[in-house]
Amino acid sequence: MARRPLPRILSTGGAQLARSRELARTAADSATDILHPLITIARGLGRLAAAGRRRWAETPGDRRGPLLFLVAAVILTVALVPYGPLLAALVVTAAAAWHGRDRTPPGPDPAEESRNQRLSTLYEALVPYFSTAEDPSPLYAHGGEWQKAFPSSAFDDSGRLRRLLIRYPAYFTDGEAESRARIEHLLTAKAGRDREYLFGWNEEGNELSLTALDPLPTGIAAQRFVTAPGETVLGFTDPSEVQRTLPLTYGEEQHDVPPVVWRTGLRSTEPHLLAMGQPGSGTSTLLRSLALQALRHGDVVIVDGGGTGEYACLTGRDGVLAVECGLSGVRTSLEWAATETERRLIAVNRARQAGHPPPADTRRPLWLLLDRPTAFTHLAAADGREDPQALLQVPLRHGRAVDVTVVVAEQFDSAEALSDALRQHTRARVVLGPATAEQLKAVLGAPPHTTPPPVVPPGRGYARLGTGPVHRLQVPATPDPYDDSAGDALRTAVQDLLPPKTTPADGETVPEPPEAVARSAKSARFTKSVRAAEAAGTETADTEGTEGTEAAAEAVEEALAPEAAVGEPS
Repeated sequence: MARRPLPRILSTGGAQLARSRELARTAADSATDILHPLITIARGLGRLAAAGRRRWAETPGDRRGPLLFLVAAVILTVALVPYGPLLAALVVTAAAAWHGRDRTPPGPDPAEESRNQRLSTLYEALVPYFSTAEDPSPLYAHGGEWQKAFPSSAFDDSGRLRRLLIRYPAYFTDGEAESRARIEHLLTAKAGRDREYLFGWNEEGNELSLTALDPLPTGIAAQRFVTAPGETVLGFTDPSEVQRTLPLTYGEEQHDVPPVVWRTGLRSTEPHLLAMGQPGSGTSTLLRSLALQALRHGDVVIVDGGGTGEYACLTGRDGVLAVECGLSGVRTSLEWAATETERRLIAVNRARQAGHPPPADTRRPLWLLLDRPTAFTHLAAADGREDPQALLQVPLRHGRAVDVTVVVAEQFDSAEALSDALRQHTRARVVLGPATAEQLKAVLGAPPHTTPPPVVPPGRGYARLGTGPVHRLQVPATPDPYDDSAGDALRTAVQDLLPPKTTPADGETVPEPPEAVARSAKSARFTKSVRAAEAAGTETADTEGTEGTEAAAEAVEEALAPEAAVGEPS
């Protein structure tokens, strides 16, 4: 026997009933919200009536007559007074609204209890560090009041500590680095290790401020920054550290981001920069970013000690004089840079003595970007040649006066091979990637006031310009445009910033502006000097040893003689 289906009203009645209940509940809530004032007044009238009945019941029998007469007289008076009934109705309504309000005391806030528990736990943890047995009235004691020690605090939406002001006794040794480090380590552990914290010690007021920092943005692509000539953007930092912001394109939106601006040139007190880091920390990204910014107003010579082709995208570009990854080419390029620095100094000196402005070719910035130069130190030592770092002494010592800037990126495991002159004259310092407190202090000269991040993305680190404060730093994402593993948007941004090729690929000549012609001629003279020096050094290296270097230098001077003659005043 086949089963007969249930009637439609029975099969769908449950869903319709639930829907009807939901609609009725929604209508009741809406009606309650709309009629809430009337409900309050009605509840107040009921409470007033109940109070009147209690008053009448408590009144003795011999006084009820006079009381009733008094009430009748008041009602008659109000009725005879102009606008009396209206005023009486308003007074009764106001009294009913006042007595009809919800006077249920609010219950304890669970979030507030959790916050107080966190602060109490932190207070108990600080007692062994901020208390002594000889203190007659200790600020910190087990079971004491944490409200006096923590005058202000703030929490985020998840209930985690966001900001805290801590008072400590005057006898605490806040001038010792070890004492500070113990307190900072404890606060970091209690507040959560998965965030970065900024500690501000007020030794005069005996106060310590703790602030949880937001992570720095890592997706800002390379772009044309709004800066003046002589200003270079190293990266971005916290808004509280600098007073300047730059309008940047971050994804599809525009944001004002605080930058770390490095100033070079004649008025700079930190004309040269040293960047240290681990492999993969982003030092090559930093050099690419600096090269793209330098090519807007100057010329660039790149030394690639890694030999991995990280800077192949700049080869043959307008303004890029050379991209060297071999020992002979590196030595020749650095010898030319030293000779060019001396030539500029002589030309500027003669122009000033004659009362003329410096020549135009001495005012164009020249950047020497060296990635892992210690690799060539070992190669030169194996071949019995001079360390190429020795050729940087003239640009390092005298480059500031003639707009010659040296930027060196090196790894921590080869830091001992850096020359003394390079360590002494690179007063702008950058550390990228994971680093210990000892490494940060050795490179930057001072420890940062923030805790290390739990996860260090590429290009993340610290920067210090001269004797200034240590800033958190995030380098703009500037990947190799030939690297397929990088994002398409980031690679496209770098390709848009690359200058055009100096010579077309098909060998045809195209008309160029006068400035481009001058830069092309300068690049051609530089290439000619490099080839002549390499030829001279190759012919004499096997038989005369160090005479090959002298011949190379003579070839460079001979190739640059016409340029020097042009720069001299008549």
